[in-house]
Amino acid sequence: MANISELKKLSSQVRRDIVRMVHAVNSGHPGGSLGCVEFFVALYNDILKHNPKNFTMDGKGEDLFFLSNGHISPVYYSVLSRAGYFPVSELKTFRKLNTRLQGHPTTHENLPGVRIASGSLGQGMSVAVGAALSKKLNKDNSVVYSLHGDGELQEGQIWEAALYAAANKIDNYIATVDYNGRQIDGDVDNVLSLGNLKAKFEAFGWTTLEIANGNDMEQVISGIKNAQTYLGKGKPVIILMRTEMGYGVDYMMGTHKWHGKAPNDDQLKAALGQLEETLGDY
Repeated sequence: MANISELKKLSSQVRRDIVRMVHAVNSGHPGGSLGCVEFFVALYNDILKHNPKNFTMDGKGEDLFFLSNGHISPVYYSVLSRAGYFPVSELKTFRKLNTRLQGHPTTHENLPGVRIASGSLGQGMSVAVGAALSKKLNKDNSVVYSLHGDGELQEGQIWEAALYAAANKIDNYIATVDYNGRQIDGDVDNVLSLGNLKAKFEAFGWTTLEIANGNDMEQVISGIKNAQTYLGKGKPVIILMRTEMGYGVDYMMGTHKWHGKAPNDDQLKAALGQLEETLGDY
């Protein structure tokens, strides 16, 4: 296991990256990005078998990750850069014209680490299932991972993919749901309640696990590694990971209002005052 203290320091720096990136262009999605920091930091620094220095689109012999809820690109870009996929200094180009770091991840800019364009919600599970099936057919024992927003599960394509994955015993695949209970228009329960998600995925034929606190690094790592023990047993695996949108910045927590809103100068200063600079700002 990676050093937990080092992963927590990286998490603080990633949160600084997120609020600075969004503030710089007065555009982007800080809420969900801040809430998923521990997941991304754990995944890219302790879980994935990957090769940042020799990125290939096909990913043969490597674990693959697909971000379905692509609007949380700030956390994705920060962690990819700090894992060595591209220079950290490139974060200053976020959401600017003719750059590789667009608001939603895309592929035609050839950004290392990104294998699909995402952000059209509901599509990522279908892609991940296809990649996992391809690995099984090619006798590649690597694992496929994906991340989804809870509001995204209101999309019908998710459930088509869930049916297909279970019916075809896609058991080299771990999906995770960022279960923060909030989406752009308000609380998920008020927009369109998801009901008992654990029971739903179990009924669809998945092994369904939970992480009680997705903002606790130890719980995230142990939760994903526990999920790995269910691979190869004939069922796809999903983790319902409880997080807090805006975690780490007090005024962004407890509300959906920072889903897609940038902090102003004073708000940025307040946020950075709560987030320790541990590895150096870009």
